[in-house]
Amino acid sequence: MSKTSRTSITMPTEAKKNTVIEIRAIAQHDMETGFRYTEAGKLVPRDIIHFFTCRYNNVEVFKAEFHPGTGANPLIIFTTIATESGTLQFEWQGDGGYEAVNQSQITVT
Repeated sequence: MSKTSRTSITMPTEAKKNTVIEIRAIAQHDMETGFRYTEAGKLVPRDIIHFFTCRYNNVEVFKAEFHPGTGANPLIIFTTIATESGTLQFEWQGDGGYEAVNQSQITVT
């Protein structure tokens, strides 16, 4: 069963060619380490995001791997160079079939 969540991207919609742009990506996800127990003593199953990937016009420009110590709703801040107008695609993958995808457009002048 696939679990999805709300994502948000903050980045410029326009940039001058060859300038550095900052991108902020967040996925609303309650991370669970798999080390916690319920009040009844049952182990809460692990539920974390494992990978985040950003592709700029289908070319991977950033990738991150997460581990159980990552907090809920992870915020990722990174930069890339505005080379051409197009689409940036953001993808999160995790336990239990979790997948979230978001896209943003940029115009480069």
